[in-house]
Amino acid sequence: MITKLSHATIYVLDHELAYDFYVNKLGFDVRMDMKLDNGFRWLTVGPKNQPEVDIVLFEVKEGGTMMSNEIVAQMRALLQTGVVGPGVFQTDDCDASYNEFKERGVEFVAPPQDQFYGIEATFKDPFGNIFSLTQPK
Repeated sequence: MITKLSHATIYVLDHELAYDFYVNKLGFDVRMDMKLDNGFRWLTVGPKNQPEVDIVLFEVKEGGTMMSNEIVAQMRALLQTGVVGPGVFQTDDCDASYNEFKERGVEFVAPPQDQFYGIEATFKDPFGNIFSLTQPK
């Protein structure tokens, strides 16, 4: 029986750029940053007030141990076209978060808008991943 979700994965093209975006721009905590001898890097982050779930920033690169080069090429193409939408981040104040993140250089696809479920803005990371920033009703 599955008891909980402990990790979610966001595919990225560059760990250093991902670190800067998720830690410095979104304000996430670094949970683990470990480099192995084979070149693999295990980098996890997460919202400060949600320590029970880690976000794995998985670098999609050739020569890695987890994917064939063919799959890497397909994943990189999908990321760069912006068709991968990995998730929804919740906030208590969408307008304030929108303004704060814009000041930090986060690129928004759509400004805060009233929806039936709350207020939502949409942003993307440097790799084309699309996220919803939602203030629930």
